[in-house]
Amino acid sequence: MQTKRIIPCLDVKNGQTVKGINFENLRYAGNPVSLAKKYSDDGADELVFLDITATNEKRKTTIDMVKKVAENVFIPFTVGGGINSIDDMKLLLNAGADKIAINSAAVKNPDLINTASSYFGSQCVVVAVDAKRYDGDFYVFINAGKVNSGIKLNYWIEEIQKRGAGEILLTSMDKDGTKCGFDIEMTKLAALNSHIPIIASGGAGAEVNHFIEVFKSGLADAALAASIFHFNELSVPKLKSELFKNNIEVRI
Repeated sequence: MQTKRIIPCLDVKNGQTVKGINFENLRYAGNPVSLAKKYSDDGADELVFLDITATNEKRKTTIDMVKKVAENVFIPFTVGGGINSIDDMKLLLNAGADKIAINSAAVKNPDLINTASSYFGSQCVVVAVDAKRYDGDFYVFINAGKVNSGIKLNYWIEEIQKRGAGEILLTSMDKDGTKCGFDIEMTKLAALNSHIPIIASGGAGAEVNHFIEVFKSGLADAALAASIFHFNELSVPKLKSELFKNNIEVRI
């Protein structure tokens, strides 16, 4: 049985970790460097660092912040936000990131996925996908969820794979920050149409059953959460212990 991964996410704005609901109403959640070190020490499998306003503010991800986080963690570390070119990726990988997440730039220029995968290897390339229900289907949104790309999720999942990405970080905008559970329908749709790992994101509450469900019914390879960890509603060690008791393979 494949080991499932638990991944805390650090959404960062103006150098601070924040969390909102449905991509809105952000509130302060802590210092990203301190949180990253805590999660690394607690046994998280990986970390994701997203500079959530970099694209809309037309600026690059903060390199100094990436360096500080990388110095304090000993687990794989993915960085996203405002990444538009191979040069952007080089800077972040040289600063200590293990993987790069591209979202809006990939939708606007899909060839960037091919180029990045060829240059760095598919294991370094994560395509982040923000999706929500619209007109009876799932559609991909860009620019921090502000713009409907008009692309259906199932089409984009297939395209990402063809172009050589290593994994997909799928966020349900409908579920984001609600703590009512992952979007099982969306996650399963992606997983059934993908031969690369799917990281489920959006909706995780402090109930262990949310994670059991996304792994068993949603077929996710990894589960990402933010506020439940940031605000001490559920710890990584506790979650992993409960998952193990429920016959889900995790790294303890």
